[in-house]
Amino acid sequence: MRPLKYLFLIFIVGCSSTNVVYDYDSKTDFKAYKTFNFFEDAGEGLNELDVKRITNELTSGLQQKGMKLSEDPDMYINILSKESKKIDRSTIGIGMGGGRNVGFGISGGIPIGSKKINQRLIIDFVKSENDELLWQGISNGAIKERTTPEERLIHYKKIIEKILMNYPPKK
Repeated sequence: MRPLKYLFLIFIVGCSSTNVVYDYDSKTDFKAYKTFNFFEDAGEGLNELDVKRITNELTSGLQQKGMKLSEDPDMYINILSKESKKIDRSTIGIGMGGGRNVGFGISGGIPIGSKKINQRLIIDFVKSENDELLWQGISNGAIKERTTPEERLIHYKKIIEKILMNYPPKK
């Protein structure tokens, strides 16, 4: 029974995680950056509603870290998204076979689950004075093709929370 529990846990963790990576300029003093705003064209690859969800979550997360939204910011934030269809290999197999010295077989697969989209979300923090990249968070994950607005909000809330976990970076 015990191995079954571990197998189930590995299956759940493997299917549901979003991978997040970070990069930043190690010479930057992030304490000097107290204000932020978004580039006017932030949100390439996203619809307006998703841009609004993401900017709201970023604003909330950064304000919790003591930063302020400003018209004359220390840094600007850019948001990019790249999406591609996810190839789902999860199927249930059905088969028939024959035996003795003569053989024949028929098989087929029935897809299970819903169609998903691979989404790469890139958040760039850029110096306002010279457009130099300071910090970058990139998430790679999947989202169902057909989601409700509430599901999308929860999805982006989790991703932005994960991305902002390592901002400012700890040296």
